[in-house]
Amino acid sequence: MKYRAIGQNPATRREVSVIGLGTMLFGTATEEEQAFRILDRYVEGGGTFIDTSNNYAFWYESTQGGESEAVLGRWRRSRGVGDEVVIATKLGGRPNRAGMAFADTAKPENIEGLSAKVIRESAERSRDLLGVEKIDLLYAHVEDTLVPLEETVEGFADLVGDGTVGLLGVSNHWSWRVERARALAAAAGLPGYEVAQYHYSYLRARTDKPGRRSQDGNQGVVSGDLLSYLRATPEMSLVAYSPLLSGGYVRDDKPLGPDFDHAGTPARLQALREVTAETGATANQVVLAWLIGGEIPVLPLVGASSVAQLDESLAAADLELTADQRAKLDAAY
Repeated sequence: MKYRAIGQNPATRREVSVIGLGTMLFGTATEEEQAFRILDRYVEGGGTFIDTSNNYAFWYESTQGGESEAVLGRWRRSRGVGDEVVIATKLGGRPNRAGMAFADTAKPENIEGLSAKVIRESAERSRDLLGVEKIDLLYAHVEDTLVPLEETVEGFADLVGDGTVGLLGVSNHWSWRVERARALAAAAGLPGYEVAQYHYSYLRARTDKPGRRSQDGNQGVVSGDLLSYLRATPEMSLVAYSPLLSGGYVRDDKPLGPDFDHAGTPARLQALREVTAETGATANQVVLAWLIGGEIPVLPLVGASSVAQLDESLAAADLELTADQRAKLDAAY
């Protein structure tokens, strides 16, 4: 396994494995016993970066979420896991009541949002479920345009000041709002966002379609605008969720869908096939290696429903693409 630092402040900076483990369906689609096996194997393989959220997975069993955090908490306690494993969670997107359809949570009035009150109360609930005194990394999960940005910035900073949160992160926000929030924090001498989590993979998703929460597009997908921002802000770390497209690279029964229905997809798939053949690795491993070693280093989060799936992903940390292979992948449009 390889490791990389996230965060700039010496007091909160952490070193994490370059491959993170996403636990969205732990406690729901992935039963607890199997989740424990996957978590144990992840740590055995050198993994130290686990991701969850306070709303995972409300859509699976018509709850308000929290199942994933609860499983992680029970696993931590049963295994005696301490701060050697960095656990990140998110708040802001939890539905206001149980039984809400996933589509309904696209409406800001139907989710908890990012008010100072919600930030404090939801963080406390997550700390309790996870069984931790301090949340290593806490994300603002979705945008909240109903609450002044200053209130959100101050609410997160207060938790850092209290010592109950370490690093701050942001997910699924427009780049300009990330920059505005960071500028507000800097002007007030407060801690701001240092980690960005977005949907990113080798294949490029369309950005011209309306997103779940915006007619202007899907702010949760990495675009050229976000990449440009990150190049100019190297102190920000990029974490990629769903980098393997839920099996779309390797399984015929997992079609890529309309988000990837554009002229660039066939060219990139062909380049991926060629590099896969050259390396002898799997397509998934090549995608992960491409993300980890890119111009903008990425920390991919991999999901796994079995230990075998996890082992395939962990092996990608040792895959080194040549300069020619990377150039071939980058040049395909």
